[in-house]
Amino acid sequence: MMKTFIYACFLSVLLAVSAFAQERITFLYPSPAGSWATPVIAKEAKYFDEEGISIELVRVGGSTRIVAALIGGSGQLIHAGEPAMVPAVAQGADAVIIGAISRTNRHYVMARPEIKDVRDLKGKPLGITTFGSTSDFVLRTVLEKNGLDPNKDVSIVQTGGQPEGLAAMIGGKIYAQRMSFPFNLKAIQAGMRELVNLPMEENTGAVITTRSYLAQKRPVAVRFMRAFIRGMHRYKTDKAFSEKVIAKFAQIQDRQMIEATWREYASGIERVPRPSLKGVQAVIDAGLGGKKLDLKAERLVDFSIVDELEKNGFIDSVWKK
Repeated sequence: MMKTFIYACFLSVLLAVSAFAQERITFLYPSPAGSWATPVIAKEAKYFDEEGISIELVRVGGSTRIVAALIGGSGQLIHAGEPAMVPAVAQGADAVIIGAISRTNRHYVMARPEIKDVRDLKGKPLGITTFGSTSDFVLRTVLEKNGLDPNKDVSIVQTGGQPEGLAAMIGGKIYAQRMSFPFNLKAIQAGMRELVNLPMEENTGAVITTRSYLAQKRPVAVRFMRAFIRGMHRYKTDKAFSEKVIAKFAQIQDRQMIEATWREYASGIERVPRPSLKGVQAVIDAGLGGKKLDLKAERLVDFSIVDELEKNGFIDSVWKK
């Protein structure tokens, strides 16, 4: 009788562990840029495995497409920019930011060498990843600040992603596009020039899911964020490992480019991945296509998982290592 009881207990524990180990997540990201490297670092370091998560990282060009894929159920968690998320939430989607690696970011508008000033872009075709994406938001902001009407003075085309945008710029099909590390450096290496360097308060490396997923799979989302936070710590503190991952992820071999990409993002990584309401509200207040939205940033952010991991001491335990 006792042996049967012990065996039953052992079997139940074994089944529980097996179920824990089989949890699958499809995580979508826009491009192999340094801002999106944290889950790759966490995966390479086996942190997701240790949390019982089998994660598949899938690139989908453009944050707008990624948010649509999230809402459609093609991924459970994603990396994407707020400009793509805001209109979806305004239309009733339950997408929500649960974390971010940093609350500041720097955007670079790269241009062909003959473009010396933003006003030289008048009458030219310009690239963005997708309409409604961060690159679209940044480009329109830059144009408006320099007296150009994005809807009349230029033609804006979708390139699908930063690598594709760089290829289009080199080929003369577009004259400028917003880029981030390492693609801004690749552009310079290819003879392009930095036209604008624009710092903004925003949620860099934002982790986005849906409220319905949190309701159904909150323990899994917590485990994901545990691995993600460990990835942030590794990104910031282990330069050699992070650079190796970045080189593979972004397919770059130039040592200076790899190091510059690591430095750009590692230096800004926060200890606590709490999203910035101010950054989200700035996107909302800027309007979309000139249309103002009656929306508050609180509707797009859920602090509960970060708060839980900070309160229970997990974040402290990671950063004390």
